Amino acid sequence: MTRDLYLAIDVGTGGLRSALVDRQGRILAISHKEHEQIVPRFGWSEQRPADWWAGTQATIRAVIGKVNGAADRVAAICACGQMHGAVLIDDDGIPTLDSAPLWNDKRTVAQVDAFVAAHGVERGLVLTANVPAPAWPAFKVAWIAENHPDALKRATTLLMPKDWINFKLTGERAQDFTEASLSYLMDWQSRTWSDELCAATGTPRGLLAPLKSPGEVLGGLTRDVAESLGLPADLPVLVGAGDYPMALLGSGVMRAGMGSDVTGTSSIITLLHDNAILEPEVSNVLTPNGVWGVMTLVEAGGDAVRWARRAFHENRRSYAEVAETAALAPAGSGGVFFLPYLSGERVAKKRNSRAQFFGLKAETGLAHLHRAVLEGVAFSVRRVLDKLPEGRGRPERIIAASGGAKSDLWLKIKASMYGVPYLVPEELECGVVGAATLMAVSTGDAPDLDTAVARMVRFGAEIAPDPEWADLYDRMAPIYAGLYAHAQDFYDDLDAL
Repeated sequence: MTRDLYLAIDVGTGGLRSALVDRQGRILAISHKEHEQIVPRFGWSEQRPADWWAGTQATIRAVIGKVNGAADRVAAICACGQMHGAVLIDDDGIPTLDSAPLWNDKRTVAQVDAFVAAHGVERGLVLTANVPAPAWPAFKVAWIAENHPDALKRATTLLMPKDWINFKLTGERAQDFTEASLSYLMDWQSRTWSDELCAATGTPRGLLAPLKSPGEVLGGLTRDVAESLGLPADLPVLVGAGDYPMALLGSGVMRAGMGSDVTGTSSIITLLHDNAILEPEVSNVLTPNGVWGVMTLVEAGGDAVRWARRAFHENRRSYAEVAETAALAPAGSGGVFFLPYLSGERVAKKRNSRAQFFGLKAETGLAHLHRAVLEGVAFSVRRVLDKLPEGRGRPERIIAASGGAKSDLWLKIKASMYGVPYLVPEELECGVVGAATLMAVSTGDAPDLDTAVARMVRFGAEIAPDPEWADLYDRMAPIYAGLYAHAQDFYDDLDAL
């Protein structure tokens, strides 16, 4: 029987998904199993690696059962997963902590602050192309060293969530370049682990697994696991990548000059360049095909829309009805601005930023407020894009994915705000499709990633900027930037209240 299916695994924060994808990039079957997010105290976020593995087994069995002859048709396995989750395992491959701190865990703030006080940010920026942040695994290891020294002492390898699944599938230990680029442990120019950063952060060098490319074959499916899943032994398992860079690939964003907009709870605009950009307000991530993605991450996006729906309507109106209301207001929302920092900011001088409306008048109505929320999120991204060096802050086009890609009004606002046309992939499970493109190349079904992506990623109609909206937003942007700058004087005083 022809091996014409790709088995993709996505270790998400909300749950574990497995999918069968055909050679054309179409998802034939997908299965999802939720897992618990543990919050032992405010600002902490953990999950059990054992739950990820249980979900992997359950969802693989489910999708194999949905497609005729699937077990004999699978050509390869490839995983992507939530980034930055620090899984420490011992010689026997057993996690030394039952729960692993996740990407959104903030417990490492004290370790980050101590590092900055001792070392500053400039040298690390030069080495890693990123500034210190609570999400990075280097600081998670530092927290574990201070709070669970026995767990660190017993550990022999540091893995990310998808690496842990790969280990369970193959018995092999490795990390990939996309994950390592946001670890605060990799030298961005040599693409090797940095001894200097290990020493500065206190990360034992021996914990770091070999670095491999996402499209490499890590190993074969072990016989025991293969038997339990009903799959052939020695089925090739790829190294894979972090979920976000994998989604870039699966949305067709793969060469310098292209851009991506992933608006979920937060907003992430990524601009692809041949090299990283050393700017403190952006992060730099390697894509699966080795191009640098310059990320502007704003902790405002779908959460702002959810907040407005709850605050103004007590969740009694649907998102579609809220969008219809916003569409009744003119571009610029009648001069009303919304600073969308409801949860502060991850990368900023003042991480304790607050949200606010500005410019309210007697004639301001609900439609103005709803549209101002959408525009405020876009202004918050534009403020960062405008700070990038000349020519670096605008791509040729932006490809949208995630929940924000479903709002036609929001896409048109963003296209006009940035002066860049938008496209939306037909298949929004971009991480799964990205994994399938890597498998197509690895198995010889496609000669290269360009060919695989051209065949497996399709788009809807282009959304062009509105010239009148774009002109208005150009005039409003300096006002927004001024509001952002002046408001920072008040945040510490608000905290003191």
